Amino acid sequence: MSETPACIIRQARLDELPRLNEIEIDAFATLAEALGVVREPHTLPRDVLQRSLDAGLLLVATDDEDQSIAFLAAEDIESSLYVIEFDVCQAWQRRGTGRRLMLAVIEMARAGGFSGVTLTTDRDVPFNAPFYASLGFMEPESEAMPQFLQKKLDYEIDTGMDPDRRIAMVLAFGEA
Repeated sequence: MSETPACIIRQARLDELPRLNEIEIDAFATLAEALGVVREPHTLPRDVLQRSLDAGLLLVATDDEDQSIAFLAAEDIESSLYVIEFDVCQAWQRRGTGRRLMLAVIEMARAGGFSGVTLTTDRDVPFNAPFYASLGFMEPESEAMPQFLQKKLDYEIDTGMDPDRRIAMVLAFGEA
């Protein structure tokens, strides 16, 4: 196995927002191939990234030249840190970058007093639900699903995502 390249995890800067959209488009190619979909990629609106940035919930991974190579945008919903978007540019995928970034976000959420980290994802793509499960995320039982998370999932399905593949996942803190 080759040595994992170094990256630094830090808060994003305002001047990096256009680069984050580029990362999102680049990363979409890997997801589109895994899902077997043919459609144009889209990016998060700037105001969504700006809100995450303003809340201190927009993290980037950077290379040794301080170039953003991955990002995670989140929001605080009902004391849970909800992952809005998480992307790693293709050249840095499968090299530990995403894991480092997600672990940093989990630690940030713990330190920030959040009840846990939540997200929606694809059930079958290896770098989606199986990846999150390896970090301790679980698919909640329907009766334990936070209402806001069910609404996020319903919206994704209503806008065309496959209901058999789309799931919500939760990493709850403070449970023994």
